[in-house]
Amino acid sequence: MEIFFFSLVSHLFLFVLYWVFPVESVFLPNLPVLETNPSFHVFDQSTRKGHLANGSNNIILNPTFEDELSNWSGKGCNILLHESMEDGKILPLYGKFFASATNRTRSWNGIEQEITGRVQTKLAYEVTAIVRIYGGNVADANIQATLWVQSQDINEQYIKIAISQATDKGWVQLQGKFLLNGSPLKVIIFLEGPPPGTDILINRLVVKHAEKAPRPLRPSMKNEAFGVNIIENSNLDDGINGWFPLGNCSLNMEFGSPIELPPMARNSLGMQERLSGRYILVTNRADTWMGPAQMISGKLKLYLTYQVSAWVKIGPGSTSPQIVNVALSIDGNWVNGGQVEFNNGSWHEVGGSFRIDKQPSNVMVYIQGPAAGVDLMVAGLYIFPVDRRARFKLLKKQTDKIRTRDLILKFSSSKANNVSGAFVKVEQIQNFFPFGSCITRSSIDNEDLVRFLVKNFNWVVFGNELKWSWTEPQQGNFNYKDADELLNFCKNNNLEVRGHCIFWEVEYAIQPWVQGLNKSDLTTAVQNRLTDLVTRYKGKFRHYDVDNEMLHGSFYKDRLGKDIQATMFRTSHQLDPSATLFVNDYHIEDGSDVRSSPEDYIRQILDLQRQGAPVGGIGLQGHIDSPVGPIVSSALDKLGTLGLPIWFTELDVSSANEFIRADDLEVMLREAFAHPAVEGIILWGFWELYMSRENAHLVNAEGKINAAGKRYLALKKEWLSRARGYIDVQGEFRFRGFYGTYNIQINSPTTKINRTFVVDKGESPLAINIDL
Repeated sequence: MEIFFFSLVSHLFLFVLYWVFPVESVFLPNLPVLETNPSFHVFDQSTRKGHLANGSNNIILNPTFEDELSNWSGKGCNILLHESMEDGKILPLYGKFFASATNRTRSWNGIEQEITGRVQTKLAYEVTAIVRIYGGNVADANIQATLWVQSQDINEQYIKIAISQATDKGWVQLQGKFLLNGSPLKVIIFLEGPPPGTDILINRLVVKHAEKAPRPLRPSMKNEAFGVNIIENSNLDDGINGWFPLGNCSLNMEFGSPIELPPMARNSLGMQERLSGRYILVTNRADTWMGPAQMISGKLKLYLTYQVSAWVKIGPGSTSPQIVNVALSIDGNWVNGGQVEFNNGSWHEVGGSFRIDKQPSNVMVYIQGPAAGVDLMVAGLYIFPVDRRARFKLLKKQTDKIRTRDLILKFSSSKANNVSGAFVKVEQIQNFFPFGSCITRSSIDNEDLVRFLVKNFNWVVFGNELKWSWTEPQQGNFNYKDADELLNFCKNNNLEVRGHCIFWEVEYAIQPWVQGLNKSDLTTAVQNRLTDLVTRYKGKFRHYDVDNEMLHGSFYKDRLGKDIQATMFRTSHQLDPSATLFVNDYHIEDGSDVRSSPEDYIRQILDLQRQGAPVGGIGLQGHIDSPVGPIVSSALDKLGTLGLPIWFTELDVSSANEFIRADDLEVMLREAFAHPAVEGIILWGFWELYMSRENAHLVNAEGKINAAGKRYLALKKEWLSRARGYIDVQGEFRFRGFYGTYNIQINSPTTKINRTFVVDKGESPLAINIDL
């Protein structure tokens, strides 16, 4: 859709979408790690001609039912063959036939085909199905493609391949991917999902080796105008020229705004001219979306990361906290440039970031948010591309300051004359800083994944296997087998483990039987969960995320009272005093979510501590797009005032371009590693098809390390110290190195000696005596 001055109706539609579905709502953290990001396309019946992707290597037999129902069977239901239904209103989209799974009495009933022997392990497969629903008095329902796998030891596993909403109005295309590990005894693919009584119709199913996408080009970042504001007349030196009111509101220029850049922008831009003190006053606002706007078409460049910064203020008349949002309309699509919530008449900083990967025709930036009738004030709006390389130079200096120390190796020998002048080679073999990854029970069946994991990480967290919905899906029906096996795997491979999570406050993540309990029974169930889990695994998890995402959910608090969250912490500590207890939430570090600002997180932690909750650590999930270092660092600085260790607990970055993904990952890793309050980083996976976010992997499904993976390995190597030289006449060798374990080799004409030593954290020079 092309836009220019954006009609009131079209903008109102965008604004309603924003308020009904805010940007944070489209991201669902902690999705099952094996779940892919499915897509679907609705086909009109008139578009029967055409073809799907080439199915010549399709491992499905009789994929379009030309051989009637041969090779197909019903999973707990009947299957029928059709040329048409509803007096010719339902016709196959491809070929002459389609099939239906009918007389379904369970949601898992459907149509299936065994693919044992035709599907290979450690190969990525893509699945495409043409489906719709019929009957059951429902107009739409989810259809899911699922893989049932039976291992050689007769264990069963269900792998969700894809899920999409199907309708009774037309065919839709269901797509997803999967990867098999080990040597399965039996493999069956089937369709399931709609409520009982609703038929699943299928016209075609293709399962074939996933085509490798062409490798993206590395974007050129040379000669870019980093730090240059693309907003015209930002300081209002020319009145309000270049600005226009969005909607029927009034814009006027006034004086009295801050003259310094907001802190996050100042940290990115360094020394800049002061602001003018002029601001835009927006009055006569009849709706929340009304505010100042400016067209910036043609000013954005592909793949650059843009930082957004402004001072904002609201006038009197509001009775509750108000949200102010810097937004962009990019060819009609809404993009969040940052938002802030406040309820006083002071000036506040709003900051965020964004990036584009397709060249747009029309781009508008606008500021919106307060309630109708509340005046809005905006000063010093800056949108500029950030210079990450310049930031990295600063971070390297900070890293050296907080992660290394001066070392003095003092050598002693009965043959003193042979010490001086000997050649010394120092190699660090382990950095003490924790780097970890999410794993799942199914992922450790992949030997290649395990090799990469054990070699490059020393901590792990389980994706789903410790969650209450996994360990007790039905009341009294416990499943600790997967967690036990993962713990045994970690013990055998010397991996430390975080416990994620004891509870989860967001209602959609809570199993139905728990949601249906009354207050008394829920209280009992919560206590039983604490006792069962924490007692069973006492001393085995170094950390626990006690009640996940308390800024975004309030299931237990709403039903059991405010004190229940602190009670969860206190009881967990009583049952296992050795575990550090964490809060854990998302969007804290990126400025995109007013529900999870650093200030709100601090208030929540202090409130828990006032209630006696032994909060021992701050978890930042770190599911982030287009990260900007100073924005991340600002959040870390604020949280660091609490004096608690901070961990990135579920870090991932997502971009279809692996080089951009590598740059984003480097931003996050360097910011975390250079901040004194951060004590560990856990990635939310690294292997394709074992991550909840698409285009976030470091290694593709078949084991090839991409640009992001290579960047991660390069940084790990950078953070291992090496030194070469000769022992001086005092019998000493000096260098500066990271904390960790070292190997040293001493060579002289008469001897060759190897030793190891450990460098612990400290600020003063460390003297290490080595007896030769």
